[in-house]
Amino acid sequence: MKNNTPIDFSDVLTAVVHDMKNSLGLLIQSIETLEQHVPADLEDAHSHICCTHYEASRLNSNLVQLLSLYRTDVQQLPTTVDFYNIEDLLEDIVTSHHYYANQKNVSIETNVTSELHWYLDSELIYLLLNDVLINALKYAGKKLILTAKVEKNSNGEWLLITVEDDGTGYPDVMLTSSCDIPSSTSIKNGRTGLGLFFAKLIAHAHENNDRRGKISLSNGGRLGGSVFSVKLP
Repeated sequence: MKNNTPIDFSDVLTAVVHDMKNSLGLLIQSIETLEQHVPADLEDAHSHICCTHYEASRLNSNLVQLLSLYRTDVQQLPTTVDFYNIEDLLEDIVTSHHYYANQKNVSIETNVTSELHWYLDSELIYLLLNDVLINALKYAGKKLILTAKVEKNSNGEWLLITVEDDGTGYPDVMLTSSCDIPSSTSIKNGRTGLGLFFAKLIAHAHENNDRRGKISLSNGGRLGGSVFSVKLP
């Protein structure tokens, strides 16, 4: 009997992206294992492995963004909020990029107290900060600083997490349109802006007493480069 049920392309896309993401995860693990078996004096080999690891991590992040943006489009972006230790969250992110950071001779400093906990979706915030860190490592000179602290104002308490680098800073066009919805023209020209839009969606998904999370970009900070900030209620 012939099955006339049409195939839902969105379901196929979701399944394929999941499969690709899992395969990339295994590939990244294999690259890290390979690096451990390459003699330290083979600098060119380590450099190529480092670049491969970085691009695989970036592609994996893009696939996660694609899947999350699709879920947002169909109003199914899942959020699971719980009480998490922020120091552990930042350490997990930094550890996942220690190889690329070491190869580039970029030090990553974290400023957060072990007592700091907050209600958030740890998986989504991990994805957000992971993508920011990937880009910061690309443009940093010698140092990155990740800071998490509680900020109080007239609207109550907020968790403020910043990622600072000593690079050349964000271009003006990013500072003026960092939260805009990417246009079809910009996407066709390769300037998607999806990373920042993705970050905005994740921050905005965190809500407490009619307050929603938000992101901001600036230049300067303690290292004179770009400063990415996310505030969660």
